[in-house]
Amino acid sequence: MKEFKAFAMRGNVVDMAVGIIIGGAFGKIVASFVNDILMPPIGMLIGGVDFKELQYVLRDDVVNAAGEVVTKGATILYGNFIQTTIDFIIIAFAVFMMIKAMVNMKKKEVEKPAEPAPIIPTKDQELLAEIRDLLKKE
Repeated sequence: MKEFKAFAMRGNVVDMAVGIIIGGAFGKIVASFVNDILMPPIGMLIGGVDFKELQYVLRDDVVNAAGEVVTKGATILYGNFIQTTIDFIIIAFAVFMMIKAMVNMKKKEVEKPAEPAPIIPTKDQELLAEIRDLLKKE
């Protein structure tokens, strides 16, 4: 139990959990933006089409005399696919812009590396340098 607690309370796991929760909420905001604000004008421009209603019917429902569905039909909901693809593109672009802004902020924080401190020779190094200089003179 202690090992699990140590794992669960590590910074990475907590950060990941926060990211997932915020990501889920962000996904709902983007879905609402796309569905409620972006898609109605686009649908109006292409003749009042709602993308969610676009589908290709492979087989219709089979209904008996009483009006009950005996065999369910098959449809390809390509409009929903288009809607989801647009959602993904907007989310990916928003995440890209957010990461780009964070990288730019981080670049500003990074300072130029300080110049290295001058190397101060040790006593042994000074003595060796003097010996070298004396040998050069001879």
